[in-house]
Amino acid sequence: MLANFIAVSFISALVIFTTWLSTYEILGKVWNILPKLTVTPRLRVMFIGVPVFAVHIIGIWLYAMAYFLVENYTSLGKIVGQSRVYGVNVESFFDCLYFSAATYTSLGLGDLVPTHDMRMLVGAEVLNGLVMIGWTISFTYLTMEKFWQSPQHHGHKW
Repeated sequence: MLANFIAVSFISALVIFTTWLSTYEILGKVWNILPKLTVTPRLRVMFIGVPVFAVHIIGIWLYAMAYFLVENYTSLGKIVGQSRVYGVNVESFFDCLYFSAATYTSLGLGDLVPTHDMRMLVGAEVLNGLVMIGWTISFTYLTMEKFWQSPQHHGHKW
């Protein structure tokens, strides 16, 4: 139905906006802090690993919360599977978290699957995950380009 489509579209847009905003803020702060660190330039590059993983973990958790709320408080769909735990409990949330991690990375294991209108939210997560992974890859590259320079590497191709 049109109302369900609009509801899921709104939820998808909200989670996408939140993941993009949190990523922008975290990576922006990292970019501003890196030049101020009093460590070797190559070590600066190593410091980006934690925030890069953090932005992805935040995104995965945001989608897991969205799945959990949608399936427990709306009629827009569920995540189903043979060993799935249902209800408002920790095990059910962890199922949503596991499903979100497999979806965000576009791994899609297939042991849990979405039903009804929740499928659109899942599709949005796959696309958003791919964009976010690309974003952090380019951020890592730019960081390496800026800070991983030494006289011995000039003129050499990696």
